[in-house]
Amino acid sequence: MHAYYASRAPYYDAVYAKPERAADIAWLQQRLPEVFAGREVLELACGTGFWTPWIARSARRLVATDGTAEPLSLARTRPGCETVHFQQADAYALPAELQGFDAAFAGLWFSHVPRERQAGFLAGLHACLQPGACVVMIDNNEVQLRDFPIAETDAQGNTWQHRATRDGVTHRVLKNFPSEAEWRALLAGRATDIEWRMLENFWWVSYRLS
Repeated sequence: MHAYYASRAPYYDAVYAKPERAADIAWLQQRLPEVFAGREVLELACGTGFWTPWIARSARRLVATDGTAEPLSLARTRPGCETVHFQQADAYALPAELQGFDAAFAGLWFSHVPRERQAGFLAGLHACLQPGACVVMIDNNEVQLRDFPIAETDAQGNTWQHRATRDGVTHRVLKNFPSEAEWRALLAGRATDIEWRMLENFWWVSYRLS
């Protein structure tokens, strides 16, 4: 995964330029500043920072993290991110100093979390947040399978795609498509005010920590 996103970093934003995604992205770019207004936000897997400036518009403080150096270096130069603190960090082992946030966001990340690690990942994230914190995650829905069909399914039920980068290398990429029911099961006893929304090309889940 690190090799794949390091290789794609210079042209990753092309995924957002597809005309059929324009309406969804416009809605998300309006909604994110509303949700995070006045909050101290931890962003996970920010990549090249496509969503970061929209959160930074209204957040009181924003720390954006990613596990791969190449996309993170591009995010640092993105207009609108001048007040953002960027930090390279493993989303599965967040540094101890990342504590006390009252909001968190991850865009196009959760689909890359193996099913067997989802509960542990959420527990680690929630440990960085205050009670009552607002969490938002967005990701591709199954419409994306038109471009990248499932190539493999493993014993845990994880689904994998084969994606070629411009250097001619084909990468095996984990890409799961969680349902509303799966999200509600993961959040049972952990969260309130769960909102699930299916857009044309993306899904949205938001909730508050119990």
